[in-house]
Amino acid sequence: MISFIHGELAEIQEGMVVVEASGVGYGIRVPATVIGALPSIGEEVKIYTYFSVTQNGVELCGFLSPEDREMFTMLLTVSGVGPKGALGILSAMTPDDLRMAIVTGDSKAISRAPGVGSKTAQRIVIDLKDKLDATEVFSTALDHGSSGGNQVFSGAAVAHSAQREAIEALVALGYSETEAGKAVKKVEITADMTVDQILKLALKNLSFL
Repeated sequence: MISFIHGELAEIQEGMVVVEASGVGYGIRVPATVIGALPSIGEEVKIYTYFSVTQNGVELCGFLSPEDREMFTMLLTVSGVGPKGALGILSAMTPDDLRMAIVTGDSKAISRAPGVGSKTAQRIVIDLKDKLDATEVFSTALDHGSSGGNQVFSGAAVAHSAQREAIEALVALGYSETEAGKAVKKVEITADMTVDQILKLALKNLSFL
């Protein structure tokens, strides 16, 4: 099995890249989110690959990290989701956003991906929610936060519990799981903060989403 390909980025096409390694050009199917994060043509790149075998043929699918490749393979375990559909989902939303949508139960966000109906989106949430560590997902979201990554996540277990309650409170107020999750993750949460304090700050953040 080809675990990854490290070489020169030779071509960027729609939904595909070509990486030259040891004189061989490897055509790799990638989601749009990968293409937007690639270096310039001619520069070195490392693509983590998955060898897909279907009735329509064989091809390499590629991602920028082993974790993103794992998210892709997890999608393939869901009934009705094949390689093309999984790539489509990861083209419509980043792996981090997909993980957040799954752990918060936001199937509507997933159903916005081309070719993904509401039933399939709900099945993705149901099948994969227990396979993801919610605390880890929220921690990663804080590390990669759009407000500059300066969030504080001390006392992880306590902070996560308060964070989860704040999200549920926002959902009860009529916001979607994704909106609530994004608003709460912008808050600099410390272990001594109450749910009410987090909620007030999150409500302020909602005006900027």
